[in-house]
Amino acid sequence: MVTATPAPTARPIHVGPAGWSYPDWEGRVYPSSKPHGFHPLAHLARFFDCIEVNSSFYALPRREHAERWVQLVAERPGFRFYVKLLRDFTHLPEELDATWIDRAKAFRDGIDPIVRARKFGGLLVQFPVTFLHGKSEVRRLGRLHGLFSDLPIIVELRHQSWFTPPALAMLRGLSCSLAHIDLPPAWNHPPAWHEPTGPIGYLRLHGRNSASWFRHEAERDDKYDYLYSKSELEPIVHRARRIASQHDETAVITNNHFSGKAVSNAIEILFLLDGRPQVAPLELVEAFPHLRPITRIEGQQRLF
Repeated sequence: MVTATPAPTARPIHVGPAGWSYPDWEGRVYPSSKPHGFHPLAHLARFFDCIEVNSSFYALPRREHAERWVQLVAERPGFRFYVKLLRDFTHLPEELDATWIDRAKAFRDGIDPIVRARKFGGLLVQFPVTFLHGKSEVRRLGRLHGLFSDLPIIVELRHQSWFTPPALAMLRGLSCSLAHIDLPPAWNHPPAWHEPTGPIGYLRLHGRNSASWFRHEAERDDKYDYLYSKSELEPIVHRARRIASQHDETAVITNNHFSGKAVSNAIEILFLLDGRPQVAPLELVEAFPHLRPITRIEGQQRLF
């Protein structure tokens, strides 16, 4: 088994993938033959201590689903859910009537079981690269902060105009944590580093598939089809440690989801952080043989 020498980290760094409902993870992350009662979230919680909920970006979360999620990770007391805000608030024109208030209330009610169980890590508010720093955009952020003032907010802003001293000061005034992101390089993308604006450190890895990322006709899976190499992950782990040194709590989320690459890279990040071989499902190691020296298979030759 290979071991690495981890640098000391003063504060915890959670690591996990973004989402869990991907058909292309079958037989690569999840077993092809599943036992009765199998749930992908419970499966992932055996290897990671956090996950980003992505389904809430496409539809309002349902309370009964959140209750079930909490039950599925009950044996992991330190487990964290980072929940992505509904895209109506971030990707559609702002509506200045009661619909925002009603939808915010419905969203908050849907995730309430997670909050009550003290497994809520933060609300991820992700804006597109077309969301530039300006007066109306600042007003929108202020309104969203007011609607979800009882929740820790993490803002993902993909345009460099938000990384000026005045914009950072505005986010700091709202106590919004500004996410660090890794994505294909472009002139209008955020800088490699920025000072903290809130209590949560958040690093999202989208992959570096430039060929598909900037192609308008590319599908979602094409954009996020990227496997980070060890040489790329080592500086990312250094970045995560630096983020953790400035925040109360930090999460590294792998969003390069296609064909299970996010799970493979998350295992590698845990190894680089911890210095010891990580527990992994056999299916994942078979799909990504480079994981063999840094993992140990849970249970027998196969999980089930």
